Amino acid sequence: MEGPEILIPILVVGMLFIGLLWIILHYVSKWKTAATLTTEDERLLEDLHELARRLDDRMLTVERIVQADNPNWRQLGGDPVETMLEDRGERLLADRNDRIERTERSIRRNV
Repeated sequence: MEGPEILIPILVVGMLFIGLLWIILHYVSKWKTAATLTTEDERLLEDLHELARRLDDRMLTVERIVQADNPNWRQLGGDPVETMLEDRGERLLADRNDRIERTERSIRRNV
């Protein structure tokens, strides 16, 4: 091998190692900068935390007012979804029984 033929593999191998190292270090530095919160993000989190605290205070105030008006308001509330599911189940069972009775009556008539 002469001069230019020897230089090509050396340059290619050198560029591979340098290029690979460059790409790895580039993305490592990007990863490190992206992992931290910016000051704007921290400020937004503080604002959201303050808003959540104020909303919690308001809910406690409303609960105290309702408690003063009606001491057993929690027991009166009940879960409407649960009640609707129970009523629906009973209604479905009644509908099924009605269909069975109608079918039995129609069979008796035809016999």
